[in-house]
Amino acid sequence: MRWLLAPKIKPRRLAYALSAIVTVSALPAYAQTSPRAPRPPRVEDKDAVTVVKAEDISGRPEREINLERDAEIVKDKTKVKADSACFRQVENEVEAHGNVKIWRFGDYFTGDDVQLNMDTGKGYMLNPTYKLEANGGQGKAERLNFINEDEAQVINGTYSTCQGANPDWYLSSDTMNLDSGRDVGTAGKTLIYFKDVPILGTPALSFSLSGARRSGWLSPTPGFGSKNGAELVVPYYFNIAPNRDLTVYPKIIGNRGIQLGALGRYLGETDGGLYQGETYIEFMPHDSEYAKANPDQKSDRWLIRSSHTQDITKDWAFSWNFRAASDDNYPNDFSKTVSGSTERQLLRELRTDYHGDFWNLTARVQKYQVLQDPESVVDPSLFVSRPYDRLPAINFNAAQYDVAGGFDWAFDAELTRFYHPTLINGTRLVAIPQISYPIIGSSYFITPKVMVNLASYQLDAYNGQKADNLSRAVPTFSLDSGLVFERDIKFGGKDITQTLEPRLFYVNTPYRDQSKFPTFDTDAATFNFSQIFSENRFVGSDRIGDANQLTAALTSRFLDANGAEALRLAFGQRFYFKDQRVQLDNSTPVNDAHSDILLAATGRISETWAFDSAVQYNPSQSRVVSESYTAQWAPGAKKVLNLGYRYLRDSFKNVELSSQWPIFQKWYGVGRISYSLQDKKILESLVGLEYKADCWVFRTGGQRFVTTSTKASTQIFFQLELNGLSHLGVGSPLEAMKSSIPGYQRLNEGYGR
Repeated sequence: MRWLLAPKIKPRRLAYALSAIVTVSALPAYAQTSPRAPRPPRVEDKDAVTVVKAEDISGRPEREINLERDAEIVKDKTKVKADSACFRQVENEVEAHGNVKIWRFGDYFTGDDVQLNMDTGKGYMLNPTYKLEANGGQGKAERLNFINEDEAQVINGTYSTCQGANPDWYLSSDTMNLDSGRDVGTAGKTLIYFKDVPILGTPALSFSLSGARRSGWLSPTPGFGSKNGAELVVPYYFNIAPNRDLTVYPKIIGNRGIQLGALGRYLGETDGGLYQGETYIEFMPHDSEYAKANPDQKSDRWLIRSSHTQDITKDWAFSWNFRAASDDNYPNDFSKTVSGSTERQLLRELRTDYHGDFWNLTARVQKYQVLQDPESVVDPSLFVSRPYDRLPAINFNAAQYDVAGGFDWAFDAELTRFYHPTLINGTRLVAIPQISYPIIGSSYFITPKVMVNLASYQLDAYNGQKADNLSRAVPTFSLDSGLVFERDIKFGGKDITQTLEPRLFYVNTPYRDQSKFPTFDTDAATFNFSQIFSENRFVGSDRIGDANQLTAALTSRFLDANGAEALRLAFGQRFYFKDQRVQLDNSTPVNDAHSDILLAATGRISETWAFDSAVQYNPSQSRVVSESYTAQWAPGAKKVLNLGYRYLRDSFKNVELSSQWPIFQKWYGVGRISYSLQDKKILESLVGLEYKADCWVFRTGGQRFVTTSTKASTQIFFQLELNGLSHLGVGSPLEAMKSSIPGYQRLNEGYGR
């Protein structure tokens, strides 16, 4: 039997605040990303009819309807089923008993009894269980009190993202107040259970119902390292606004003392455009370990990193980048990564950019702080040179293409004031006009280009020398040309297009004596495939290399049916028709007839294999100058093996091996080793294990890396991550694995931060 009841004018809604629960955090502000797509907005037809069904229906339709045996009440997105039910139309209230089941916007609830006022949202449910569509969360309770259409109170309830009646982990709380309108959940005394063993307790708890960011304590992170001993970080997160936040990092370092850290982030938009930035600060008011080793120095230690970019108008922007540290030893004592321990030239820059339709203007101020490697006292090769400060530098660039019948022109200019505390200082003005005429066909190109490097120097008095003015004008002519041939072949059983691309690049720059010019920002360019097709063999504007040379290169590409490059082979060499007289200093001119040979091969030869290689070979001395080989095998998800070899004559010779691989069942091994064949020592090593369950992941391992030429840092870590809740443990194994192993894939991708 079925009756259709006409809707009342006043909206009738089953407002279950419990259905707003999503991933709960064990600590108040553990921001998360749900592995599922965001739930679409809940839209309910307020005028929808209410349909009731049962085996036996009695009562008065205009007042009260009794439903017996397989009672069912449906209104738009809400369905209630029970053994028996009573619908009071005047009060707009539902009361159901026995095997109650509720479906609401994809969420599913069961219980023994329910009473709900569909106008106010008030009511209760006894012995409820729930399962949420948005994140798979589920739980049970003794009682569920519906306070209003947005807010509910869970009495003696549980929550877990594990599926099944006996989840591996769950949290249990005496009370949970859930307010979907404000997206806020609060709880009283709470225990987190893992394998039915309590592992964490808290007297109070707050969290976001939608998984959005929320102010509160983040997961505490203990740690242990060979340099600093035991550590404990207990961060607090301030969700200031949707586009602003601040995280404070109180840290206890066993061997040193208490360190305070803070990271502030922001982004937004003004009438002029977008802006964004972040600032990170670390401060230790007294480092006991440093004070013992350096009694004559201040023991306060700190680090600052700050960056900001902002559009003032659509054509005008400014930015800053600031790095500073208290002392030379800071990277050695506090860095957690190899890259952090080697960052010793700290840039401080303030700049502004303005651009027009075909030009742009940049003004910037740059200053450096140099942190010397402590071992440079005994090993001069470790000495870190101090770059010149630019106080300021003004750059102007303009270019137009295909003008006046096909010409391209460009103009670059720079005015810079260089400062160094121990070297010669001065002001340099450089202007470089250039014009070219590209001739491009379907299978060829020819580009003649003429350019002039104009420079003027005003040098300060230095080391007994008087102030001086210098200038130069160096013209350059270049001719770039190439052909492209194609053919269709079979490669690996597939239809492939192979190209053959010969290229010739000629440069002629007359000699100009530049031995009296300082080298403010100039060095010899690295010899590679990019550099051999440039007009100048130096990087910077203080030296313009004389040249009468020809670069010859040959490239072959293998393209699949979609045009993607499967393989690329390249060969290149430069031929000199006269000596190279311009050098960085007054050294003897180079009289080589040809350069080293460059060879390169890179590609993805199958769905699972990728490689990259480059070789620099000296044919005159029949020896390799440098070589680099990397190969990656990734046959499936969570399976990757990386092998690398890097060599530079008289500098380094390293091999690297890293991998993530399933060992058995749900266990995965991760590891990395970087070994110096030249010094016969390990530069970096990482070994770890991961276990992936349905709703949690366990990680453990250790990492060791070199901080100076004679010292290394060792860290151990283990972590239990409960999907959709939090992570507990020592150290940060996930960050170490992601940064050390190319191609690493997180076992529970989509959860956590």
